[in-house]
Amino acid sequence: MERFWEIDSLRGIAIILMIISNLMTDLIYFNIYGGGIFWKYFAYSVASVFILLAGISLTLSYSRASEKSFKKYLKRGLKIFSWGLLITVFTWFFIKDFVIFGILHFIGISIILVYPLIKYKLANLAVGIGIILIGIYTIGLRFTFPYLLWLGFVPSWFYSVDYFPLLPWFGVFLIGIFIGNWAYPNYKRIFNLGERNPKLLCYLGRHSLFIYLLHQPVILSILYLSGIVLI
Repeated sequence: MERFWEIDSLRGIAIILMIISNLMTDLIYFNIYGGGIFWKYFAYSVASVFILLAGISLTLSYSRASEKSFKKYLKRGLKIFSWGLLITVFTWFFIKDFVIFGILHFIGISIILVYPLIKYKLANLAVGIGIILIGIYTIGLRFTFPYLLWLGFVPSWFYSVDYFPLLPWFGVFLIGIFIGNWAYPNYKRIFNLGERNPKLLCYLGRHSLFIYLLHQPVILSILYLSGIVLI
């Protein structure tokens, strides 16, 4: 079944921007660059696009799938979550503020949690906005326990270079589900974009998970071999 070139292209652009964002995060973290508020909101913007596209892509996958059982999406979510655990192990060895619940942990869990809602449109939009608003409220709170980090209840001592709790980010994911169900009902887009084929962007978009897993080890290796960072 044909792919939608615009989704692959947008994901390709998003992965390029995410590499830039994570490079700047690394430089700031290792005190190589002072940073600034721009890069903080740049990172949030890029992550929002990436998560929206993850939600949209899930609706496309669901629409074209012959098997729509929960077991299938449970397996898919756990696979992505496992990649997140690999990043946790990798960062635990190399940096103090290692990744506990990063974007891959988040997407893996979201794929599992969203299954009962995956067919809905406006319900996902409404619930998604509600979760974002709750997340905006809780983001400024601090707690004395770490057990609900995955949800968004952050202890005062906690910091991580990659942290995407369900509050508010699951709301962004649900809005992606809404957009996918609205714009691509039954795997057909409701608008005409023509059949363009930006090959490089599409290629990057189709291999975004592999690129995401590879880019940080490459960046850190370059910084280490150049003597900029001593791990």
